[in-house]
Amino acid sequence: MTTIVELPIFDDRPWALPTPIFRIGTPPLKSQGIKTKLIPFIAQSINWRPGRGSRWIEPFLGTGVVALNIAPPNALLSDINPHVVSVLRSIQAGVITPESAHQVLAKMGDLLSANGESYYYEIRHRFNEEGDPMDFMFLNRASFNGIIRFSKKSGFNTPFGHRPERFRPAFLTKVANQVAWAQGQMAGKNWEFTVCDWRDSVATAVEGDFVYLDPPYVGRNADYFSQWSDAEAVALAKEVPRTEAGFALSMWLENEHRKNDHIEKWWPETDLRLASHFYHVGASESQRKPMTEALAIRRGFATSGLDTFVTGRSLRDRMADASTHSSPIDEQAG
Repeated sequence: MTTIVELPIFDDRPWALPTPIFRIGTPPLKSQGIKTKLIPFIAQSINWRPGRGSRWIEPFLGTGVVALNIAPPNALLSDINPHVVSVLRSIQAGVITPESAHQVLAKMGDLLSANGESYYYEIRHRFNEEGDPMDFMFLNRASFNGIIRFSKKSGFNTPFGHRPERFRPAFLTKVANQVAWAQGQMAGKNWEFTVCDWRDSVATAVEGDFVYLDPPYVGRNADYFSQWSDAEAVALAKEVPRTEAGFALSMWLENEHRKNDHIEKWWPETDLRLASHFYHVGASESQRKPMTEALAIRRGFATSGLDTFVTGRSLRDRMADASTHSSPIDEQAG
């Protein structure tokens, strides 16, 4: 008797952009300005078919949400903040696992529940002395609004978020699942994490690479880790086009009060793709404010027919009518 074995079918098409992303993953770290809801917009706006060994380069890695979702085979992922890099490196190396994250954060959460803000500030002081990545993960989730803010004098200085019961079982499972997802996204990929100034990572870009830039927003930045000035933003705009690589810059374009002229003035030789969405400054309906985000892409690397996205809709709906200028709607989905 002949036994028929059904072999798995592997998709051997080379990785490339654009690509549809129907399910967005969330990284273990959170921050204000995270690009989670703009992931489908970014992934569908860039036209890049890398050659063997070509790299996706991020000089402003942040939480890693873009790289983790787009998941290129080869990447150079950098940030000036050593602590966000340390967390992601630790996950990549298996030092931080879903199990260890759950166990350590559960213990720290119990102590936070018992001792309140005094324990938070004890861990904040310890972190500023020792820089342990698990302490940083704890602070990131226990601090006010998950804001990542440092000063040269005092180090991490975000105050307590006044939620001592935050680390409940369901929340711990959620964070452990985020670590597991990040671990899976990195598996089998050639990703190098580095701590450096943006100039150092941009300087390595060669033809065939693609540089994704998500710097602090001009006119809207806080002290993420180091100061970001208008002069730095202009230097970035002058330096990046000198490379032979493709590139895309994420930047806010306008809100209900004003328009940002930085892109028009300093990134004129790019194709713009826009995403219209709402951001929240409070809990009530009246405190939801419209915002237009822009992706300024090197000519020759932008897709066609996707000029405007409206976040909060399914990707299939967005792709169906993205070439028309729709009115922004509230974003309920991710």
